Amino acid sequence: MNIIKNVFSIKDLENLSGIKAHTIRIWEKRYGLLEPMRTETNIRHYDIENLQKLLNVTLLYNNNYKISKIAQFSPEKIAELVKQTATRENHLSHVLSNFKLAMMNFDEILFHKTYKDLEKNNDFSAIFFEALIPLLHEIGILWQTDTITPAHEHFISYLIKQKLLVNIEKIQSLPQKNEGTYVLFLPPNEIHELGLLYLNYEILRNGYKTIFLGPSIPIECLTDIKKRFNNITFVTYITVEPSPDAINDYLKEFEISLLTQDQSKLWVFLKSSEYIEEHRLSKSIKTFSKITDIRSELI
Repeated sequence: MNIIKNVFSIKDLENLSGIKAHTIRIWEKRYGLLEPMRTETNIRHYDIENLQKLLNVTLLYNNNYKISKIAQFSPEKIAELVKQTATRENHLSHVLSNFKLAMMNFDEILFHKTYKDLEKNNDFSAIFFEALIPLLHEIGILWQTDTITPAHEHFISYLIKQKLLVNIEKIQSLPQKNEGTYVLFLPPNEIHELGLLYLNYEILRNGYKTIFLGPSIPIECLTDIKKRFNNITFVTYITVEPSPDAINDYLKEFEISLLTQDQSKLWVFLKSSEYIEEHRLSKSIKTFSKITDIRSELI
């Protein structure tokens, strides 16, 4: 059973704030900055209010406020200074802190408010690359260190997915300026679709037709698309499946099944290409390790 986390260890605070546990202990002992609870065996743990205060203090500390001064401020003064400090130059740190607090508190209102503030000066592409991708990267680290639970990850991922779908809907009815059909899918047992949804947005924004099929699509199911369209660019995004020891066989099977009879191509986006045997790939298969690379391909 997954327990929703609302009490944090000092290591959790380190992972969420970026401030080393040793430094947090010094701040706590010397300045009384946080008010930990203690177990019967005298182990520190912290509630969500302590986390929120630490994130605000971290923003001020990273913007040249001395910790001795910050410790003297009232909670109201800290909140006021955080608001003043969250200017354009250091806005990202404040945005990420708010998104993380929204995740830890399951606070949709804070998430949407933070997002709306970003919308005032940024288009969706800028928001995705400058705020949501760094957020997803941090979530991955927090997940690996057991700082967050599956409930936290699913909550924030769903909110990001909402924003992707809303922005896709805005542009998918626009006239198509360019020739070509892009079919977006994930391989069997691959369910992480946020990256694929963004690729769908970017391809649509550049005036191409897309067919979005989503998670866990077997190769044989894609043959039906080939009966309707020619010269397709298939697009997939691999994070977990196929596994490193199976990926080359998967790509070869894909090539034989779908890429031999016309000019169709496969674009494969993945975190690392170290397991790809390039010499086994035909020219119809291209790998990408950065989502930003798609922009140059679509021009």
